[in-house]
Amino acid sequence: MLTRRTFLMGLALAPLARAWAGYRAARLIDYPRGSFAKFSRHLRPVGRILEMPGYYVWCNSPIYGPDGKVHVFFSRWLASKGMGGWLNGSEIAHAVADRPEGPYEYVETVLAPRGPGFWDATTCHNPSIQLVDGQYCLFFMGNANGKTDTKRIGLATAPTLEGPWTRPDQPLLLPGPADAWDDHCTTNPAFVKHPNGQYWLYYKSWNTAEYEAAKGQEIRGNRKYGLAVADKLEGPYVKDAANPVIDFSGQGHNAQFEDAYVWRQHGRFNLLARDMGVYSQEVGLYLDSKDGKKWTFPKIAFLPLRGYGVMQPPAPKSLKRYGRLERPQLLLRDGRPTYLFCASQGGAAGTASGFVLRLR
Repeated sequence: MLTRRTFLMGLALAPLARAWAGYRAARLIDYPRGSFAKFSRHLRPVGRILEMPGYYVWCNSPIYGPDGKVHVFFSRWLASKGMGGWLNGSEIAHAVADRPEGPYEYVETVLAPRGPGFWDATTCHNPSIQLVDGQYCLFFMGNANGKTDTKRIGLATAPTLEGPWTRPDQPLLLPGPADAWDDHCTTNPAFVKHPNGQYWLYYKSWNTAEYEAAKGQEIRGNRKYGLAVADKLEGPYVKDAANPVIDFSGQGHNAQFEDAYVWRQHGRFNLLARDMGVYSQEVGLYLDSKDGKKWTFPKIAFLPLRGYGVMQPPAPKSLKRYGRLERPQLLLRDGRPTYLFCASQGGAAGTASGFVLRLR
């Protein structure tokens, strides 16, 4: 297990005053005035977590346990597979710490690819942990052929964070019919229980023809988000007639987004995501909604690491997303966000790890 000394080494964080100055400078220089969400003003960098030699670590989803500790469910895959290994060799693991800042101790691998014949044969990825109706729900993505066209959302459940986990024999949500906006896949699950008692599942997808037509572009897509609703947690989930409920394609320039995280606070739906062309490829987005279907125009939710004064060594040639924060997930206490957990390339292992920011 990493010691706290080891954990702190390699963070390469400037003093907080410098971090705040860097944040202010990034706001004033790089992006238009008025483009930042109030959410962004409360973030302060803490540092990296789960730096695992020999692995890429991604998709860090945290939750407070009954033991008062912080439990994180995260994706990891062998470093030998490179950054793209998430698609054909990721597993979902469980780690625990006394504090959000860590250090974290690996507990076990919860879900691993099951091999030929299963819908999640080649990868298990995109974990999002939730406590729903007294049981722990691990929403995730699996695929059957190591490619994007078999990505499907699934749901594993357990009575405790230590398991045992009941693994689904079938996906929770399937793509739409041929030529539909969501005919390619279902992935990046974001879940919220509606005040009316329904179960709302947001999912990312795109159209296969659009995806193929975008070969050679910086971003292939166009990624959009749909909503599926069920009267029972286990489904069936029925796709909303207004889908896609979030679609940036009308802005032009191949603008899109991914990695949505949804929660309810102050009587509204709130959403964090990774920007893919609305402002830039480096920032996060914040949207909110009264009804969960019609969303505000996005504002910037968080910056790349340099915006917080975080200094890193020069990027290795193998890391093309160096310095970005991706896969935002919140640590909630009594429904209120307290920490933002993201994934970011780099760190002591020279691969990727979690990165934590505190909300003040």
